[in-house]
Amino acid sequence: MQTIKNDYFTADINEHGAQLTHLINRSEHFDYIWNNDLWPKHAPILFPAIGRSNDDAYLVAGQKYEMPQHGFAGDADFEVVDKTTDQVSLLLVANETTKAYYPFAFKLRVTFSLSETGLVVHFNVKNDGVEDLSYSLGYHPAFNVPINGEGAFDDYRLAIQPVNHQLETYEIVKKPNPYRSGNIEVLPNYANGVVKLDHQMFEKGLLIIKSTGIKSVKLYSETDTSHSVTVDVSDFDHVTLWTKEGANAPFLCIEPFNGLPDVYGDLVELGEKEGNHHTSAGLTSSYSVKLDLK
Repeated sequence: MQTIKNDYFTADINEHGAQLTHLINRSEHFDYIWNNDLWPKHAPILFPAIGRSNDDAYLVAGQKYEMPQHGFAGDADFEVVDKTTDQVSLLLVANETTKAYYPFAFKLRVTFSLSETGLVVHFNVKNDGVEDLSYSLGYHPAFNVPINGEGAFDDYRLAIQPVNHQLETYEIVKKPNPYRSGNIEVLPNYANGVVKLDHQMFEKGLLIIKSTGIKSVKLYSETDTSHSVTVDVSDFDHVTLWTKEGANAPFLCIEPFNGLPDVYGDLVELGEKEGNHHTSAGLTSSYSVKLDLK
């Protein structure tokens, strides 16, 4: 476990999966990040796939490769390559294990940096191969709701910027696992830039908001707390909202996605996967998720 800190926050990062496990407000001694066996994860990294692939597999030039849900990065051991008091960088390099799922040369570097306003999680995806690198990248942090135990889940809101008249989501179907159906639905409980949270809205599962140029999502309560979490998602195409269905769980995941689960049906060629990003041979693509914490 790697710990970084400054005068305002302490963060713990597990080398297994480069997963943020705790993010502590030092002045008031509470954790922003979920920790409970009801959902035993905290903030997994999704790479090089997001969600389910049909038959848990995909094609490269017609050859079938298996791919776990959300890819393999969350179950890989990262190497610590740089560390200071308030920053740490971890690295995953393609190896024989990853190539069984994903036959490409890559480096995935994840850097966690604390500031007086919060935490930045920076991703570098480097293509060490000689052909196009097609991949999805997502971040899946789960935040305690209520924050610091103040209020109840239904008292909280999400402010989504910029304001859109209407936001749409991809319909999710379970076959039995969650896939996109190919249909579009309206984001529930949304009006004038604000989502009123309740557990009912997650009855069918995750809510993947269609690409609309969303820049930030702020989790807050108007009446119960002065604390909030604002997630800057400017570098990502989609934002997903999720909490565990049917559990009245006191957490919410606010997930920036570059990539999408498959539409239920046939296997898909990796290079043609809807929503995937592409990095040319020898180049590096960079993305950041910024958490502004109060």
